[in-house]
Amino acid sequence: MIKQLQKKFIRIALVSLTVAMVLVVTIVNVANWISVRGELYHTLSLVAPPEGLGPEGLSDGTGSGTPPPLPEEAGGDAPEADSEETQEQRQSSFRRERGWRNNGHFVNMVAEANWFAGVFSAGGDISTLRTDRMENLEEEDARALLTQAAESGKESGFLQDYLYTVRTLRDGRKVVTLLNCETRLTTMRTLILISVLACAGGVLLAWLLVTLASRKAVEPTIRTMEQQKQFITNASHELKTPLTVISTNMELMQMEAEDNPWVKSTQKQTAVMRKLVDELVYLSRMEEEHPPLEWEMLDAGKLLEETAEPFAAMAEYKGLEMRVSTEGDLQMNGDRASLQRLMSTLCDNAVKYADGSPILAEARQEGKSHVLLRLSNPVAEPLTKEQCEQLFQRFYRADPSRNKEKRGGFGIGLAIAAAVAEKHGGRITAAMEDSRLVFSCLLSKKASGE
Repeated sequence: MIKQLQKKFIRIALVSLTVAMVLVVTIVNVANWISVRGELYHTLSLVAPPEGLGPEGLSDGTGSGTPPPLPEEAGGDAPEADSEETQEQRQSSFRRERGWRNNGHFVNMVAEANWFAGVFSAGGDISTLRTDRMENLEEEDARALLTQAAESGKESGFLQDYLYTVRTLRDGRKVVTLLNCETRLTTMRTLILISVLACAGGVLLAWLLVTLASRKAVEPTIRTMEQQKQFITNASHELKTPLTVISTNMELMQMEAEDNPWVKSTQKQTAVMRKLVDELVYLSRMEEEHPPLEWEMLDAGKLLEETAEPFAAMAEYKGLEMRVSTEGDLQMNGDRASLQRLMSTLCDNAVKYADGSPILAEARQEGKSHVLLRLSNPVAEPLTKEQCEQLFQRFYRADPSRNKEKRGGFGIGLAIAAAVAEKHGGRITAAMEDSRLVFSCLLSKKASGE
């Protein structure tokens, strides 16, 4: 129980920290990507040749790093009668439309940008090509990239490490511009890699720290549980003496008055009390960190067959059928006595609460390292999911009346079964399947109680 509590604490702490760190890393990288993407698109809008740019503008080969030539500068058909003031107004208007500002950051982006462009004729051929801003780009590669971008069917997007834009002019020509984003994208990928590695390192460090601190963190709960166990053990031992005295006195009184109903009733209740004390002591010991178990190699299938045999006879007496099926060679390391008690509890529970046949008891291989025990029986009233989860709590009964006389037992057997399963490196669960109550017990084949 203590180890299970520690594992649960570690699991919850690690999941919470991992989710928080992944969320932070995701937010940082998404924000960085939005910022980088916005800057790249803005840079491309500044360097892309404007609509109406003629072939002369694309092939001038200036490579000056200044903004693209204005329509008037590129050989556009500006009215010759315009005054210098009118031309300046037109140029200022164009700069405002293109987002050009007297901003040092934007100026630097354009000056440092590596880009190339091409004009496609209405027939789809590249009529004009400009690559003066790409020193190491071969003309053949440039034409191939321009063609891919033009045929993409999109106005803009990413192609390899390039951001492209496609403008269709009024005369049917297409102006395609590609901006080299390799440096910015590489920086962004490096940030993603570093942040992911930092996140993984943080999770590993958190796992180490949480593991070291888990015992301290759950110590108050462990102390409370230990005190409860100690109380149960001490109370059980203290009760044994008066119970023994009462039982002895009742035997002496029975010798004098054999048919006294009060004596018989007292003896019966004394026996019930003794059994309850023994089960509480056993459960308390099974929940200890190192219970007194004797580990040996045994066949879980054969052990189930032996344990279920008397319960099959009980089922037959009640007019029910109990079927036992096991796979061969289910060797596992376990404590024979405690496993028999677990199997007896499940078989007894199935026979007591079965509302029809058949009652099924199965043992089979589960993966390479586990053995699965399944006990199932039809029930008159299906249990809810919450009731199935509470079956393994001490003294819990699905019947709200908690009438012990109706079926017998104390509602503690399944709690003992769960403790035994845990000590054998497994777990036990209950669920409803087609009006049948199914108990599934997974046991490790290599359990050693450690």
